[in-house]
Amino acid sequence: MVKTSATDVVDRYSKALASRDFAAARSFLADNLRFEGPIDRFDRADDYIKAISALYGMVKGVEHQATIAEGDDVAVFYVLDTPVAKAPVAEWYTLAGGKIVRIRTYFDARPFARPS
Repeated sequence: MVKTSATDVVDRYSKALASRDFAAARSFLADNLRFEGPIDRFDRADDYIKAISALYGMVKGVEHQATIAEGDDVAVFYVLDTPVAKAPVAEWYTLAGGKIVRIRTYFDARPFARPS
């Protein structure tokens, strides 16, 4: 049996999102996925997939910048192109048992904030 690297899992997950195949993207996530970002936090993969599906409704594109990996930790840097902004994003993925168990997302959320 060939062991899939953490980078391969994250790459396949990202490609599923890019093609808007949310069922395939969900298959790479542990049920108890912990997501932490500047706007949302989730403790269940299904809740996260619901939110990311809505976000991808407005995504025009994703420009990959770099991927850095060490063991079960993978960092991905990209520019998210939306009608609101072209936002530089950093995501830190942690894997266990071949599944993504934690995603920490970092970006400037100000362009996405509701006007006060």
